[in-house]
Amino acid sequence: MKRAVSDKILPKAPRGFEGVKRYWDKKMDMPAAKIMPGEFYVSTHGEMIVTVLGSCISTCIRDRELGIGGMNHFMLPMQGEHSSGWGDNVANSATRYGNWAMEYLINAIIKLGGNKNNFEVKVFGGGKVIANMSDVGLKNISFVREYLKAELLMVSATDVGGVHPRKVLYFPDTGKVKIRRLIHVDNDTINQREDRYRRDLDTAPAEGSIELF
Repeated sequence: MKRAVSDKILPKAPRGFEGVKRYWDKKMDMPAAKIMPGEFYVSTHGEMIVTVLGSCISTCIRDRELGIGGMNHFMLPMQGEHSSGWGDNVANSATRYGNWAMEYLINAIIKLGGNKNNFEVKVFGGGKVIANMSDVGLKNISFVREYLKAELLMVSATDVGGVHPRKVLYFPDTGKVKIRRLIHVDNDTINQREDRYRRDLDTAPAEGSIELF
């Protein structure tokens, strides 16, 4: 069943992604999904995927022939060991880490009919937005580059590094991306979110859940 929002109707989310926040974007006049750290989303139709990045990385991948694609949002490069199974929850604790976030995204696209030979890949984020923190963003950038190289996936566009957060709008059906650098941020919401998320990663068990906000 489709869900109505005001006078607009959201298309049904792909199976397994029902928990991702979705809404009708008035400015773009189209359905949208907003992902937070540790989440990812895959779309099979004309839909926008939105996130805000500090030191995190988002990789946007789509099958350029089918127009099926998605975006992830991860905080740390990788976890050495992971004891839990893959599961079906797109906010699974595994997707906190780049190695798992990449695997989940790629496999979800393939499961929906995508072919790795047709993949178009774009990478964003990895800024050093918290001055007194270690450069997690640089580690994330290095990780995702090495990961994609190992998977033999060419990157067609990047906007990484720097000191400002980014708002990313991704359109999987066309591959178009809009980036807005948040140079003047009125509050520390992004910094607080990432700092809180890092602390949760340090203390939460791998198989548990964490609060996303």
